[in-house]
Amino acid sequence: MTEIEKIAKTVSELAKPKMRPKDLFEAVRKVHPKATKKEITRGAFYAVIMAAGSRPGAVHGLHDLATESRKDTLEDSRKSS
Repeated sequence: MTEIEKIAKTVSELAKPKMRPKDLFEAVRKVHPKATKKEITRGAFYAVIMAAGSRPGAVHGLHDLATESRKDTLEDSRKSS
């Protein structure tokens, strides 16, 4: 299993309805301390793809989290430029 798959699995396990992206990042980093925001965001999108086939009911919530995570990542990259 690749690192992105491991992160995606963790995201899928830890994500909860109405969870803030910041809380998800913190929870994922407890399991994957070296993971960057970008890697966690990619893992969130990967989790959406994995859930689409096996857990369609979870897709909407995971997609919302992944999208919000992406916004946070973009904002952080703009601040550091």
